[in-house]
Amino acid sequence: MPEEPKPSNQSTDLIDDNLKKAFRETLDEGVPDRFKDLLDQLKKSKSDSRSEESSK
Repeated sequence: MPEEPKPSNQSTDLIDDNLKKAFRETLDEGVPDRFKDLLDQLKKSKSDSRSEESSK
């Protein structure tokens, strides 16, 4: 089976640039407060369960 050619650095850079352009707006949106609250709850529940395990 013939080996596929590797993409050049130039084409890789072009792909990277286009992906960054396509997703820049999404990256700049930030995380909604509701999602941050859910993450805080998860962290708290993890730390609570760890402290319960260590006290056993």
